[in-house]
Amino acid sequence: MEQTPSRKVVIWVVGAALVGGFVGSLATASPARASVWSSIWDFFTGSAATSTAPAAQAPVQPYVSRSSYEQAVIDAVKKASPSVVSIVITKDLPVYEQCPTNPFSNLPPEFQQFFGGNLNFSQPCQTGTTSTTVGGGSGFIISSDGLILTNKHVVSDTGATYTVVLNNGDKYPAKVLARDPNRDIAVVKINATGLPTVALGNSDSLELGQTTIAIGNALAQFQNTVSVGVVSGLSRSITASGATYGSETISDVIQTDAAINPGNSGGPLLDLNGDVIGINTAIAQGAQNIGFAIPIDQAKSDIASVEKTGSIQTPYLGVRYLVVTPSVAKSQNLSVDYGALLRGDSQGPAILPGSPADKAGLKAEDVVLEVNGTKLDATNNTLSSLIANYAPGDTVALKVERGDQTLNISVTLGTLPKTIQE
Repeated sequence: MEQTPSRKVVIWVVGAALVGGFVGSLATASPARASVWSSIWDFFTGSAATSTAPAAQAPVQPYVSRSSYEQAVIDAVKKASPSVVSIVITKDLPVYEQCPTNPFSNLPPEFQQFFGGNLNFSQPCQTGTTSTTVGGGSGFIISSDGLILTNKHVVSDTGATYTVVLNNGDKYPAKVLARDPNRDIAVVKINATGLPTVALGNSDSLELGQTTIAIGNALAQFQNTVSVGVVSGLSRSITASGATYGSETISDVIQTDAAINPGNSGGPLLDLNGDVIGINTAIAQGAQNIGFAIPIDQAKSDIASVEKTGSIQTPYLGVRYLVVTPSVAKSQNLSVDYGALLRGDSQGPAILPGSPADKAGLKAEDVVLEVNGTKLDATNNTLSSLIANYAPGDTVALKVERGDQTLNISVTLGTLPKTIQE
């Protein structure tokens, strides 16, 4: 242990001795040798220019993808992310404090004295309200002047206030323009211009195993979270529920294993081109990566309606019906085991008076078999889901069985009356 200091001294001494030798040599050296010794002197004394200059740092090289698939995912995210927004939900909630109270105040004064005059009692009382964040969701910009598509359940609370947070952090108050009464779709508006927009893809041509990319405000705190998966299933029917909006049956949805979390609702499901193929809307509780998205083609008529009229104009046929299945066909003695049996219930008649169905001549106990050549079924192609693919004013051809007759009836769809929407 005691040799360490002497070793350090020896090192420094050797250094000093070498420098002294060099200095002595410089006095008798030739000019050429002097130049060499001068360089050595500069090295040891630190007087060389290069010894004081900071070392140059190599520039940071951009990441280079090692596969075309990975690069496609990166490009898709870069393309869509600027158009994905977070939606913050706030409400004025009551503030409660402990307020002093006298539980004996209703007693006559002569009796109150038996309980003492300085009793400290308190009870909760409302002292005001405060704006509180109660939830969050996602959405994506569909027009440069501030139209944003999201889920209806994200903006279902008419008593709440909604704020849109852009990808760059800018915040805007949002107004709910329209909520689709038949689908989990809504459109909100912010006052901004020059916004980046998404590209809408085609959900009708999806294939099982096709890559999907979900982007959204995961858990309402991790903005623009990206997850990747595949199309796990097509044309699913689910019943989605939530604490604030009840339950709703959603038909013909896309199933994906791209991780979707609370807060992702309303965000886009993308393909590898970065085009939107669905609206993330629900997850299966107790499962591993089973999420669902509304096909974007179902939303295109709503988007067109809002752009044209400022609201969602829902197509209206005006019938009540019973979905025909083999068991229903047997119990009702029908000659077909599919379709829609037009029949009234406790809510009203089979054919609503003055409706497009009434004007076209449809009658109670008719069985609608096809809409524009598409055969009805009990899961994905119900009468209501097929009619929802059209817009008010469109004319559709219905194939109808009436007794032993098969009829072709044309119906011009109307607009769902506001009284029915509510």
